Amino acid sequence: MINAYESVSVLDLTHVLAGPFCAYQFALLGADVIKVEPPDSADCARGRGPDHAANALGLGLNYQVQGANKRALALDLTHPRGREILRALAAKADVLIENYTTGSLDALDLGPAALCQQYPRLIYCSITGYGDVGPRARTGAYDNVIQAASGIIAQSGGHKPGLSFVDYATGYAAAFAISAALRQRDTTGKGTKISVSMLETAMSLMAPEVAAAQQADTITRRKEPGISAYQTLDGVLMPGAFTPAQYRKLAACLELIGINLSEARICRDWPDIWNNSDVLKAKLEKVFTTRSADSWVEILHAADLPAERITTLDEAVANLQLDARAYFAPHPNDSGVKLPLGPSRFTDGGPAIRRPPPLHGEHSDEILAELGLDPTEIASLRAMGIVR
Repeated sequence: MINAYESVSVLDLTHVLAGPFCAYQFALLGADVIKVEPPDSADCARGRGPDHAANALGLGLNYQVQGANKRALALDLTHPRGREILRALAAKADVLIENYTTGSLDALDLGPAALCQQYPRLIYCSITGYGDVGPRARTGAYDNVIQAASGIIAQSGGHKPGLSFVDYATGYAAAFAISAALRQRDTTGKGTKISVSMLETAMSLMAPEVAAAQQADTITRRKEPGISAYQTLDGVLMPGAFTPAQYRKLAACLELIGINLSEARICRDWPDIWNNSDVLKAKLEKVFTTRSADSWVEILHAADLPAERITTLDEAVANLQLDARAYFAPHPNDSGVKLPLGPSRFTDGGPAIRRPPPLHGEHSDEILAELGLDPTEIASLRAMGIVR
């Protein structure tokens, strides 16, 4: 099997979510990803999850869903010998990913200015809340804080959505940027520094709204009726009639079961939809209460219109469509945990889980031996607390 990144080596100096998730994309596709953590302060995600026993082992589910296929090195970067070892690793690496506060690694002489100069082929990716320049460059952030600062919470009716999607989107954005940098290096022979901002990722997720908000004559419109949620006999339906053509298709579909939706039948452009929104919304609210949500999904799918019943997360993970795509991979240790693979499938190769998420410092000896250190040296480093 061909793995897209099997010849790529990645140093993963990240913690919590966005950074580890970024590095995980390369691990899934065959890269040798070394997760570097302080000996006395493991990634806090290791202690988070529903299984207290796993948390105590440093294998919390929050960590496991982005830790498979990696190797783990516990290394004290505040010690000169620890920094020396990291530089030796960087000399062999293709990519270094970190998500410390801006300037933290510069203070240890391990920032992009130092390492990229010493190792010109290195791709150095920094993931931060606000980027590497500007008045908030050195301000720490988490997903919830960025959702607040970006306007996402305000756009969501004043409530924070119950998931860390800015973190995940930032991880994907960083992985894409690194992939582009690897391709660029194939041409130029040189690495580069990459700065990825969570705030800018959040803004990019709202690109149309962000662009419109800068215009003085912005018109505020309510959510269009064809993509609004509706109460049915037994649940909530989310239809997907978005384009003018789909509104006309919706009208034709309802006419087949004896319902007149003339305002949708005349929709030829966006102004037609906007001008008829209030009437359409009122009619659809009455129409959809006449049948069950699943019945409406069947009717709308038969008319080639997107629609789904709003489900719980427990229902969603049991969706047979996910099984058909083998979205969940069995844990390599047969622990019963199913790990998400991600949304892409390749005809040859593609994302796969080959080894379990490692314990804190599980591969320290192995990785140090690859650098040429003998067992006596490794034991000495461990006794000094430089490695675990």
